[in-house]
Amino acid sequence: MMKTIRIAIDGPAGAGKSTIAKLAAEKLNYTYVDTGAMYRAITYKSIENNLELSNEEAIVSLLASTKIELQPSDLGQQVLMDDQNVSDAIRSQQVTAHVSEVSAHARVREELVRRQMVLAQSGGVIMDGRDIGTHVIPDAELKIFMSATAEERARRRFVDNKERGISIEFEELKADIIRRDKFDSERKASPLVQAQDAIYLDTTNLTIQQVVDQIVELAKERELQQ
Repeated sequence: MMKTIRIAIDGPAGAGKSTIAKLAAEKLNYTYVDTGAMYRAITYKSIENNLELSNEEAIVSLLASTKIELQPSDLGQQVLMDDQNVSDAIRSQQVTAHVSEVSAHARVREELVRRQMVLAQSGGVIMDGRDIGTHVIPDAELKIFMSATAEERARRRFVDNKERGISIEFEELKADIIRRDKFDSERKASPLVQAQDAIYLDTTNLTIQQVVDQIVELAKERELQQ
């Protein structure tokens, strides 16, 4: 029996990490851990509690009493916060616009990274985010840095929003993605960078299935090496 591995997928906003990671996890029979959803959950709760999002102390205090669970279901991974399903609520444009600000707080990242490390311990997991290969599981057996042009990432988000009934101008989405790229790569706490031993994967001209197939093939090669 081949040994399962830990797969870290990092990359900028809109690169398709979550979609790809979910599908690859299904093919490999691995557990998918959407770390971005955890940051979105505490961002959502902070907004709901009318916290000043620049107030790290207040958000850390709120997080300490917040339970965040990721549960598989027939409808895909569900995000539960304090036993409430917030899977749709955390995908709102308001949360999307502020999640980078909340996730930039070092102590917020420290606590969520600690929780993510626990989830990764048993192996057979795929995690996606901004700092999985550099901070959460730096010794992961397979690291992927996935990206695409800002134009393509904005187009994908535009199509996704349209399917969900959300109306946001393409240029606004593109400007937001460029802003988030700059913010995520320049923040002091766990900035978005490609791990030295990560495989760079440009998905601009690839279909979802082509990217999934590449990751599954790489994973099986690494499994054989264990």
